[in-house]
Amino acid sequence: MQFEMIKPDDWHLHVRSGEVLRSVVGMSAKQMGRAIIMPNIKPPVINATGVNAYREEILSALPRGSVFKPLMVLYLTDNTTSEMIIKAHNADVVAAKLYPAGATTNSDSGVTKIKNIYHTLETMQKLGMPLLVHGEVTRSEVDIFDREAVFIDEVLSQVMSDLPELKIVFEHITTKNAVDFVCNYDNIAATITPQHILVNRNDMLVGGIKPHNYCLPVVKRASHQSALIDAAISGNPKFFLGTDSAPHSKYDKESACGCAGVFSAPHAIELYAQAFDKVNAIDKLEGFAAKFGADFYGLPYNNEIITLKKQDWIVPKNYNFASNIVVPFMAGKTLSWKVC
Repeated sequence: MQFEMIKPDDWHLHVRSGEVLRSVVGMSAKQMGRAIIMPNIKPPVINATGVNAYREEILSALPRGSVFKPLMVLYLTDNTTSEMIIKAHNADVVAAKLYPAGATTNSDSGVTKIKNIYHTLETMQKLGMPLLVHGEVTRSEVDIFDREAVFIDEVLSQVMSDLPELKIVFEHITTKNAVDFVCNYDNIAATITPQHILVNRNDMLVGGIKPHNYCLPVVKRASHQSALIDAAISGNPKFFLGTDSAPHSKYDKESACGCAGVFSAPHAIELYAQAFDKVNAIDKLEGFAAKFGADFYGLPYNNEIITLKKQDWIVPKNYNFASNIVVPFMAGKTLSWKVC
């Protein structure tokens, strides 16, 4: 069994920088036509100059002949000005990213209080520039499994009320709360990762901690996993593919304080196919993976067609990663779909 579909896009991707970038970006370029590139490198991409430099670094690292297009994003800080947003927009930046300070990898320079950037968000609303949101509060008293739900109640609901025409992507959603919120408001969409529909917190914690299933926002209970699967296969154009593939070396993942991030870039579309096929919804994959995100961003669909074939294969145990190795999501496991 096999089927053809428009080549997908990844609407949430980390490719890092330097030697690490050169070791992983070709994997996404092989799988995807375009990708929204996360700006939380060191130092973060906070202005148009940084955007242009990072774009050129990515393009220079692509395999010869690749037509993969990186779509660039600005990292918001408390000091981001409206002028900086306008300059970034003129430099073909497609969106700006809200990292609550301390929420995840390289987010220390992020926004400490949403009101600090309201003037910036108002400019984005006028320009039609989407706001990409890592939706978690970071207060220590909030349980890590509740941080997304509290963010919806305390932050995102207020932003939607105050700036009703601001386009928002609620990234890597993890809860039924987020699914319901996205469905009930205009101008908001969401990305869904492969890990959040293929595993839940039991898969991370039962029988010993599985560090390569650890990401932020953390995977939740099975009932939330089911809600995300239902959203992904629903055909609702508000939900689309965003891997949040985030490579870290095997050492950094398996250390005493393991880094958050799941690496899915080499086999992303096969992972989604696995999840969709499991619930007899493989026919819904093309819209989710190749159409709905492009529609939200006002971009044409990719011209290339890919073919997925039903065949068993085993995910490699690791890949070269600069001078180290990186362990992919579901390493050593058997998947049932393969790009051919």
